[in-house]
Amino acid sequence: MVLPALDIFFILGCLASVLVGVVLGMLGGGGSILSIPILVYLFGIEPVLASAYSLFIVGVTSLVGAVPKYRQQLVNLRTGLVFGLPSILAIFLTRSVVVPAIPDIVLSVDGWHLTKRMLVLGVFAILMLLASVPLIRGRQDLESNSQRFRYFLLMVEGILIGFLTGLVGAGGGFLIIPALVFLTGLKFKTAVGTSLLIIAVNSLLGFLGDLVNGTHHIQWAFLLLVAALAVGGIFLGNTWAKQVSPIRLKKAFGWLTLVMGLYILSKEIF
Repeated sequence: MVLPALDIFFILGCLASVLVGVVLGMLGGGGSILSIPILVYLFGIEPVLASAYSLFIVGVTSLVGAVPKYRQQLVNLRTGLVFGLPSILAIFLTRSVVVPAIPDIVLSVDGWHLTKRMLVLGVFAILMLLASVPLIRGRQDLESNSQRFRYFLLMVEGILIGFLTGLVGAGGGFLIIPALVFLTGLKFKTAVGTSLLIIAVNSLLGFLGDLVNGTHHIQWAFLLLVAALAVGGIFLGNTWAKQVSPIRLKKAFGWLTLVMGLYILSKEIF
């Protein structure tokens, strides 16, 4: 595989790929919020293939980020297992059954066509808008007074996140972290570390499912380059997380997420 020509969009894509890791390192989520628009609009990757690439990039980057969290005892393996198993099953079924079954033209109304590309990117953009709200509010770290471990609700949340991850290639960190805090009583920092592990396992197994099914022709040289840049970014993110106000960072990223979500909706749907 020959890497794409070094045009301005490719260079911008490479620089932005580093930012994917930085965000994951500093916030414990949000990598896919950046990776999919980068892959689609800067690298010109078709959205369904971009969702597969995003699973690999975010999965590898999250796994690297989860290792130091585990060493700091900020990963709860029991929670990861209860949440992760139904989530993995949902991802596998979505990637192997649901996504291939979506037709190229999903809906036609008076000459207007809802395409598979519009559906995938539209759902992704809506998730971006939903994720931006709590970030922009800039609340302090989430905290729960309850210590109850709600197994059933946690498994249901895992299935929901698994479906969304499988459909659009989003790791779901900003949905996973609140669920872990309020449904298990984990401290925020432990929820972030556990979220990274869950995202890593979910994303990598989802990508592995695509490989087993032979769904896509993977451009490995390109994919490994982008993943390496994102991994480099997560080391920067882990370092900068200690120096930057988390509230200001969340607000800034929230506004970026809102603007990008609105841009994708306007470009793809309207």
